[in-house]
Amino acid sequence: MRRRALIAAGIAAFLAVAVVLASFLTAAGAERDPIFALLRAQARGDVPGMLQRLPGCGADRSCRAQVTADARRLRRDGEVKILALESPTAYHVGTTTGLTRVAWAIVDRNGPAVVQCVTVSRRWGVFSGTSVTLRRLSAPIPPQSSC
Repeated sequence: MRRRALIAAGIAAFLAVAVVLASFLTAAGAERDPIFALLRAQARGDVPGMLQRLPGCGADRSCRAQVTADARRLRRDGEVKILALESPTAYHVGTTTGLTRVAWAIVDRNGPAVVQCVTVSRRWGVFSGTSVTLRRLSAPIPPQSSC
């Protein structure tokens, strides 16, 4: 009987570790979806759509002006493709804010890639999972620059 209890406890511990590890490893992808939605709105020239994805930006005059300028300047027809995403917050345990560098382009166009920095607030907990809030989107930066 004791042996069965030990085996059951071992299996339960293994499953608990596996669930936590899976949650942690998928947390990195949690940033990609909201950033992709923000970039798609920007490529459409959709200022309200961008502001909706950047809480607090609409009330900040300089942020709103940057979003409006970027939406006009970076409007492009076609499908957005993320070429590279470099996030210092992707595998951070707990709560953190950082700059994620994203390079993107339009599929089937020969134009240059656009590189921007996104301020990301990310919270991860064993029981709460991952939540991602985008704070700001920079103007384009030179292709080889870091955020």
